[in-house]
Amino acid sequence: MADTILTRLRNAWNVFRYGESLFYTNDLGISYGIRPDRIRLLTGTERSIISSIYTRIGIDVSAVPINHVRLDQNGRFLEIVKSGLNNCLSLEANIDQTGRALIQDIVMSMCDEGSVAIVPVDTTFNPIVSSSYDILTMRTARITQWYPEHVRVNLYNQKIGQKQDIILPKTVVAIIENPLYSVMNEPNSTLKRLIDKLNILDTIDEQSGSGKLDLIIQLPYVIKTKSREEQAEKRKLAIEAQLKDSKYGIAYTDATEKITQLNRPAENNLMNQIEYLTSMLYSQLGLTKEIFDGTASEPAMINYYNRTIEPILSAITDGMKRVFLTKTGRSQGQSIMFVRDPFRLVPTSQLAEIADKFTRNEILSANEVRGIIGYKPSDDPSADELRNKNLNQSSDSESVDKSGLDIQNGRSLVNDEK
Repeated sequence: MADTILTRLRNAWNVFRYGESLFYTNDLGISYGIRPDRIRLLTGTERSIISSIYTRIGIDVSAVPINHVRLDQNGRFLEIVKSGLNNCLSLEANIDQTGRALIQDIVMSMCDEGSVAIVPVDTTFNPIVSSSYDILTMRTARITQWYPEHVRVNLYNQKIGQKQDIILPKTVVAIIENPLYSVMNEPNSTLKRLIDKLNILDTIDEQSGSGKLDLIIQLPYVIKTKSREEQAEKRKLAIEAQLKDSKYGIAYTDATEKITQLNRPAENNLMNQIEYLTSMLYSQLGLTKEIFDGTASEPAMINYYNRTIEPILSAITDGMKRVFLTKTGRSQGQSIMFVRDPFRLVPTSQLAEIADKFTRNEILSANEVRGIIGYKPSDDPSADELRNKNLNQSSDSESVDKSGLDIQNGRSLVNDEK
């Protein structure tokens, strides 16, 4: 039955009227100008180019899908399990983050701090009492203190809008340690040395851009007594006052006074050390300049994924698999798995040839190839079949064989009649 005008007026809703009534009737809680649950990098890291490296690695890792899956008896992928854990990893991790944003948060926190905790916030059962529970929401937390069987974590509580320190057992929290810890997080690692050098360079730049003139004034008398020092100090203050109060920064001096400006840059090998440490860090992380500007070749990207992205993804999935899946679930074939799309780096000019090889060798069906390139599936039943379409169909061969048998049978009957 169609809606009447009265029904439409009774059920009509406007977002501005709702927002106004909500503002005046309910207490929304504490408020911030920026997101309070957002990751904050450690002091010194966010002021240098290291944050761009963390962001690049976090984006590339989060681009690889991670799912809660079921495997067959041979350890091969069978299907995706529709669970709360898979929903957290693929769609919505919590009220503030998507699944992809959670993975990027995990990676950036792990790279910055060396280790990170993945805490199941809302579960169907108490995870401390029962191991048979499903995860509804999860968040990342900074580990502030380590105990033999527990950890103290700083976790964001969305109910009050603040971060809290809580102690949780290690059997409940998935602790992910950076597989590149010795390169990125050791006190004397290549990354830490580069951060120190970059901070020194920032300090020198601030000093050079602070507006100081760096002048030496040679007075026409010898400064050895107390009175002469006071006279020289008054002269210096007088010149400073002239420069400060002048509209264009002009001051005058006596004809016998000599002014020398120290405008020469300090010579040091700081930039050479920074360039050396940067190249060393890139080589140890499998990074290149072309990866950041998007012009890297296919072998360079494969090397980057194998040396940097894959170890981080394996550390995340293994940590979740060890804590969030019970022994019974793992024995039943449940697992947490990541699969990188092999067609992501393939250019369009080579995609047709690759699709032909995959379908001809009965690896992918036509509809699976259409899904990869973003087309909707075909309604033709043969589009879901794994067969080489360049060969004759089996029905044709059967009809040919049957006709051949009929001909042979007819010949044999003729021979018998003769």
